[in-house]
Amino acid sequence: MTKRYFVIPFATLILAACGGGAPNKEAQLQKLKDERSKLESQIAALEKEVGKTDTVERVKTVTLATLEDTTFQHYIDVQGSVDARENVNVTSKVPGVVTAILVKEGQQVSKGQTLGQVDDQLARSGISELKTQLELATTTYEKQKRLWDQKIGSEMQFLTAKSNKESLERKLGTLNEQLAQTRIVSPINGTVDAVIAKLGDNIGPSSPTAAFRVVNSNALKVVANVAEGYAGNVKTGDAVLISFPDINRDIRAKIGFASRTIDPQSRTIKIEVPLPADQALRPNMIAHVKIIDYTAKNAVVIPVNVIQYTMGKPFVVVAKEAGGKILAQRRDIEMGRTYNDIAEIKNGLQVGEKLVTTGYQGLNDNDLIKL
Repeated sequence: MTKRYFVIPFATLILAACGGGAPNKEAQLQKLKDERSKLESQIAALEKEVGKTDTVERVKTVTLATLEDTTFQHYIDVQGSVDARENVNVTSKVPGVVTAILVKEGQQVSKGQTLGQVDDQLARSGISELKTQLELATTTYEKQKRLWDQKIGSEMQFLTAKSNKESLERKLGTLNEQLAQTRIVSPINGTVDAVIAKLGDNIGPSSPTAAFRVVNSNALKVVANVAEGYAGNVKTGDAVLISFPDINRDIRAKIGFASRTIDPQSRTIKIEVPLPADQALRPNMIAHVKIIDYTAKNAVVIPVNVIQYTMGKPFVVVAKEAGGKILAQRRDIEMGRTYNDIAEIKNGLQVGEKLVTTGYQGLNDNDLIKL
């Protein structure tokens, strides 16, 4: 009996010790469940807040430009140069040695003015000799005429004396013309651009270089070559805009001459544009010529860089007001000609509309925009 009383309390103690841990695990489990519920509530609340943020309307900042009607012009751009309509090389009409230079470079000269002189000694000697012969022939003729008037002598003697006199007069006239040709004369009014000859030089019509160059700076023109492809668009009388970069000046003029023949080598046509008198312009100066080949009045024009394309079709983005908001609107357009990064719009845009010029990338219909 004593042994039995000892065993039962010991077993009870063990069972009590084992059963005593169960309430602690349940408490821990309940605590974790409570924490999970709290986290789920927080996650749900955050998801709602994030959902509200995603649904807020986005607004993009842009720049707008009001469309206006203007005159659009398309140009054919070519490069030319200034040339003188009266730019002449002057030399002696007869061969000879230069004996005098009578002008200097930059000097104003008039038509017929003597610029230089070649040796005329031979011509003068011939004239002097011929004058002596002419004096004798004239005296003989006059005596024969008086005798013939008195019916003295033969008619043949009179006619011979008359013929000799007239022949010498003609020869004298020829020698005087030759003497005049020993003077180097300016054929135009202008400025001596170059004195090429020097004293002692042998010059003449067949010389490879001239003696002087005279330019009339009041009669200048621009000469340019236009590509064959534009030949049908260029004609005499067309308006042009000429820029002279060296003097920073622009001049409006009209084509004075447009060649009807295409150069077989360069495949171009030649045009000439007369210029008004201007002391700042000089021959061989570079000129940028813009030939106006198309003009559209009351046109709508926009920058080329704002034009976008979808499936090869051009469109732009304009702004419209609705409900107190500014919304983007894509607008299909029909383009005309373009020049210098400016495009003419035939259809799709109206004067007064607001064109989005910056920030248009990625805009769709009814997207909110602001300035």
